[in-house]
Amino acid sequence: MKKALLVIVMLVAASLACSLLSPKVSPTNNPPVEIQPTSAQVQPTAGQIQPTVQFQNNILFSDDFANSGSGWDQVNEDYKITDYANGGYRMWLTETQYDIWANPGKSFSGPVSIEVDATKTAGPDNNDFGIICNYQDVENFYVGLISSDGYAVISKVEAGTTTYLSSEQMEPVDGINPGSATNHIRFECNNGELSLYANSKQVATANDSSFSSGDVGLQVGTFDEGGVDMLFDNFLVLKP
Repeated sequence: MKKALLVIVMLVAASLACSLLSPKVSPTNNPPVEIQPTSAQVQPTAGQIQPTVQFQNNILFSDDFANSGSGWDQVNEDYKITDYANGGYRMWLTETQYDIWANPGKSFSGPVSIEVDATKTAGPDNNDFGIICNYQDVENFYVGLISSDGYAVISKVEAGTTTYLSSEQMEPVDGINPGSATNHIRFECNNGELSLYANSKQVATANDSSFSSGDVGLQVGTFDEGGVDMLFDNFLVLKP
């Protein structure tokens, strides 16, 4: 089964800006792929993609990652990196069947719309990456995810267990730029109504009212192959 449901969460570390691991269910259980970190090959241009027009005057938080002291975690280990790099924010992971995520240590209440540019600089297209909203703690938040091979899903982590909300598994959708092309992702969290967009096209929707406020963040994950290397830029939190 492709893009199988995550049913177990293992928390490895916690801080104000968190970068954690959670194993995924997979048809196979291959050992971690030992791939050394590769330098990001693509450097997004700051401000290249503007926020959606109706939100331009309602920016709550923005980060082009030019300032390495803006609050995101800076972790460099032999199997994962979550750190500022090449004018953006890099997330790299060699472990298979795992997710890592990071937060800037903010708090937002009520409806928010979050946008970011994401570019895969190395690794398999069979991956997942996206935006976190209403982050309560390491065991409770929403995340909207797409993949480099054209899949999408909205999920909820509650009490350490992940549930897919928009579908039973990641579903193939139109609108995602494949491979190493940059994708502009938007995740709207509006009082129980969750909507995920890729390059202005809606790719997933869900309804859930478990969380209505909290931090925001980014997530990257692997399936049967490690080495996923993503570079994020132009992170925006907007008030609808």
